[in-house]
Amino acid sequence: MVAVAVATVASVLAFNAGQGTRTTPANSPLAVSVDPGLVDVTATLGYQQAISAGTGMVLTPSGLAITNNHVIEGATSITVTDVGNRRTYQARVAGYDQSQDIAVLQLAAASGLKTVSVGASSAVKIGEKVMALGNAGGKGRTPVAATGTISALGQSITAVDQPTGVTEQLTGLIRTNVPLQPGDSGGPLVSPAGQVIGMDTAASSQFQITSGTAQAFAIPASQAVSVAAQIVAGKASATVHIGATALLGVSVVSYGVPVPGQPASTGAGVVEVTAGTPAAAAGLAPGDVIVSLGGRAVTSAAGLRSVIDAYHPGNKTSVVWADLTGQTYTATVVLASGPVS
Repeated sequence: MVAVAVATVASVLAFNAGQGTRTTPANSPLAVSVDPGLVDVTATLGYQQAISAGTGMVLTPSGLAITNNHVIEGATSITVTDVGNRRTYQARVAGYDQSQDIAVLQLAAASGLKTVSVGASSAVKIGEKVMALGNAGGKGRTPVAATGTISALGQSITAVDQPTGVTEQLTGLIRTNVPLQPGDSGGPLVSPAGQVIGMDTAASSQFQITSGTAQAFAIPASQAVSVAAQIVAGKASATVHIGATALLGVSVVSYGVPVPGQPASTGAGVVEVTAGTPAAAAGLAPGDVIVSLGGRAVTSAAGLRSVIDAYHPGNKTSVVWADLTGQTYTATVVLASGPVS
């Protein structure tokens, strides 16, 4: 099932919506009670010359908000409009977990914001009625509501980043028949009591679902909040990145390195080098294959992303690459500040 982009909005995609219904605007008492704790997220993807729009939920009055990582992936700047006070804030990324599609934002100079009420995901039951609220279509203004029921729990989907072939396995998801739209990503799945029991997500416009039933999915709220707490505490891990993203300055695909008289080894094949970046200064060029960074072997595009994710802007490291003849080169680079993820 291939995801479909709507204009420049990269956000959630709903499949086979079933009997769920969509209303606009969201003016029911339940929606009105939740709306003030939501934000509209707009990410400028400077290197892609595009805009991504999604939804977020405010966790603290001082402006910590949670959204899907895919809403802000590739962002060079992020603005957030608070639904409760209609003010727009610049936002920085406190951290993210790509493996669980969760990111935490800090709104600059925010105070006194309304927050969402988070319920216990363990109490969720199949057949329960739910409402999703979000920035449908990336239009902003009053969040749009969609209703439906929970059809399954503990679901898994595999998403594939088509340009790089990087796969992400999202597990433990809530499946619903709510007819979500692009822009709903990061928004709340709400119980009849007005508590957030999940964060709506599925696949961004650059992803393809390769397994799992084609429906709408939400990350359980307890899972999302747990990851957010780890990020706020500054506890990095193999999957959690804290703070700004480091930039080498290459677009890559998984590739084999030609070695005369030997089987080809694998690495991250360079498709494009961005001018003015550390990679350009080091002399990397399209056709080269990166085989290690900082002494860690790189065997694929996903591997390079994973290795770089352990660094921060300003860190110094070594990069080793091979050209199409198999000749290897080594350079020391100082990583720059780059787009999110």
